Parts: sequence; C-alpha cells; structure tokens
Amino acid sequence: MIRIFACLALSALLLGCTADDGLRPPQDLGAFRLGHNVVIASKMKKGPISRDATPEEWVDTLKTAVADRFGRYEGNQLYHLGISVEGYMLAPPGVPVVYNPRSALIINVTVWDDAAASKLNAEPETFTILEDTTGESFAVGSGHSRTKEEQMQGLADNAMDRVEEWLAEQHATKGWFDPRPGAATSARVLPEGAAIQDSALTTVPVPADEG
Repeated sequence: MIRIFACLALSALLLGCTADDGLRPPQDLGAFRLGHNVVIASKMKKGPISRDATPEEWVDTLKTAVADRFGRYEGNQLYHLGISVEGYMLAPPGVPVVYNPRSALIINVTVWDDAAASKLNAEPETFTILEDTTGESFAVGSGHSRTKEEQMQGLADNAMDRVEEWLAEQHATKGWFDPRPGAATSARVLPEGAAIQDSALTTVPVPADEG
C-alpha cells in the first residue's frame, strides 16, 4: 500500500498527457471478442489528496468503459477481462500555479482465455493512469475545471487506451488472440456465485447472466 500511495502522490504532481479527442480506431487484436467484463474495487486506496469516490462508482465507470471499448471487437474467440482498482486520486480544487494536482488511477488487469479456462498473463499487469490536460486544467488544476465524474471518465478512457495498446502488443509479440480451431465462440454459462480466481484480484464474482 505504501507503493500505491507513493505512486499516487507522485502522479498528482506530474503533468498529464495532452488531451486526445475522439475514439481511437480499433487495434489488431486477432480473434478477440469480449466475454465477461469483471471489475472490482473493494480494496482500492484513496490518495492522500483526493475527492471521494465509492467502489461502486469506479466499478460502474470502468465496466462501461470496457464494454464501450472492447465490445466493438467481433472476433470469434472469447476472452474475459478482470480489472482491480488498486488506488486513485481525483484532484480537488488546488492553489493555481503553486499546487495543481493531477488525477491518477492505478489498476491491475488480468486476461482470461475462455476456451482454455486459464489466464494469459501469469501475473496481473499494473497500469498507472494520468488524466489528460488542457490549457485550463494545466493552469488551475482539473479540480477547478472538471467535475468528479468528468475526472473519473477521463481516467477510465485513458486506462482503456493503455490496456488496448498492451493487448495489441501481446497479440503481436506473443500470439495472444491468434485464431485457432475449437476456440470458444460463446461464453460458458457459469452458475450463480461462480468466480474467477486470481491471486491479484482475490475472488472476482461473475454474474450468471453476464456475457
């Protein structure tokens, strides 16, 4: 947890990326198709200088972002995404010029192959996400220019950019999502209360009607 707080504190003082308008075109993800969309935030930590956000708010925001970004891929092999929110910092109104904190988000991501019933990455991939900056937020901090919901949405969108780039890289270098005979084309129906087990995500419940 000390590492998480240190990352958040540092991120709050860094300059974020410049604003990126518009949805990115799809990347090459081979035969990828989104199966279960699992997000948990029960163990997340809030940074030392931050607006409040509930686990439910983060889960709703990230699940929507995952569905919007990865639901557009129409491959015929199913993969499940598991995301754990580790920590966040939503910049409050700061002191212009002297202290303009930037919002940040830390997530762990695990990818599961439905047909193989196993995860593709042995250890969760950790991403530290910074919010975009505009001329206004650069000058006075996003706590002045954006609502909490706008900050969360911006971080979620940036997180999807990073995850999408990472998945495309894994496809290109390691063969993730390559087409293969016998791969699942529809999600297996899991009984109510079934779970995806992962050491980093602890126990991630998968609703029976999801996917």
